[in-house]
Amino acid sequence: MKKVLLVGAGPAGLMAAEVLSAAGVEVHVYDAMPSVGRKFLLAGKGGLNLTHSEPPAIFVTRYGKRQAQIAALLQDFGGKAVREWAGTLGVETFVGTSGRVFPLDMKAAPLLRAWLQRLRHPTRGPAVQFHMRHRWTGRASEPSADEVGIGLVFDSPKGELSAHGDAVLLALGGASWARLGSDGAWVPWLQTRGVEIAPLLPANCGFDVANTVRTGPGATARGWSPYFASQFAGQPFKSVAISFTTTSGARFARKGEFVATASGVEGSLVYAASSLLRDEIMSQGAATFYLDLLPDLSLEHVLAQVRHPRGSRSLSSHLKSRLHIDGIKVAILHEMMSKEQINDPLQLASAIKALALTLAAARPIDEAISSAGGVQFEALDPNLMLTRWPGVFCAGEMLDWEAPTGGYLLTACLASGRSAAQGVLSYLSRSIS
Repeated sequence: MKKVLLVGAGPAGLMAAEVLSAAGVEVHVYDAMPSVGRKFLLAGKGGLNLTHSEPPAIFVTRYGKRQAQIAALLQDFGGKAVREWAGTLGVETFVGTSGRVFPLDMKAAPLLRAWLQRLRHPTRGPAVQFHMRHRWTGRASEPSADEVGIGLVFDSPKGELSAHGDAVLLALGGASWARLGSDGAWVPWLQTRGVEIAPLLPANCGFDVANTVRTGPGATARGWSPYFASQFAGQPFKSVAISFTTTSGARFARKGEFVATASGVEGSLVYAASSLLRDEIMSQGAATFYLDLLPDLSLEHVLAQVRHPRGSRSLSSHLKSRLHIDGIKVAILHEMMSKEQINDPLQLASAIKALALTLAAARPIDEAISSAGGVQFEALDPNLMLTRWPGVFCAGEMLDWEAPTGGYLLTACLASGRSAAQGVLSYLSRSIS
């Protein structure tokens, strides 16, 4: 019986283990964490977004520069297949109003329990064996005379040990949420073997704003003013829109909502634009997007309401009465505008419709929902095997791709795990012959 070492017990690794075990391969899964699927469980804390119901032609466009490579992975395991697979685990799904797909109970734990039950007690093929608290050291181990294939060295509760298999599949994740196992420690280990790796960067991340308060000649501090940060951090901007055009001409414009943080912004609308904003900051040093506080109203209408006589009412009361703007929406206007500007009707109306917010930096990668960069597809053969390390395959977020939230991340992880496992089976069949 052929044996495969699989490093990483996240969605990509578990999907690969399922495919390999069903094909009759002895699978040993190693993971540094004490339990399986920790980041998967965290992702499902607010409702497990399994996939998206978009047509395949639209779905694949969510993967940006790497959509051609991800399209190849999704051919056999796209959004529809993910729902069908969940159904085989006894997990019924539904499509939300946004097109996102969730389990009926919205939870990740029941799906993970059913999945592990299948892996540990399969109806066909050998049971998958799990080795938790086993951290790959990045080193390979030469097989002894009675062993064949590829060996890896692990740190375990019993000390350092070596394991050998006929092939290896790495599903080590990116570099977000290191405390859950994705720490990017594998990058230099593969680089020393000549593997081409794109730098790991934050994706679906928040940003620090560039403060308008000067800290010294020519120096602009990051973050909101102390007052705004103390009063409004954690509060959402609802029913707004943002627009942004990069220096290279790429444009983003969408309605939605996001949240003010202690130092900047985060949330679904910001995440959707994060790859463009991040790359603009990297190339230009800053990125400015325009916030529309009333996207359903025209500038002309807003200006007319701002100019309407307000009598003895304060400006805040006037804006609340005429335009239903209050709370954080009024606060951001005071935060970003001078007293003279905010008392000028034209400048105020223009700011309500297009308030410029300059971002100074992306938040650290460990805070991001996911990461971009990783093992470049050019370093892999069509079966996701490393050309510089024959017999070693890669899958999941450690590959060089990124996607917005909405089920796209999990779908591509599952699809890549399945594809890499099929590549392993092809490799093993060739080695037999």
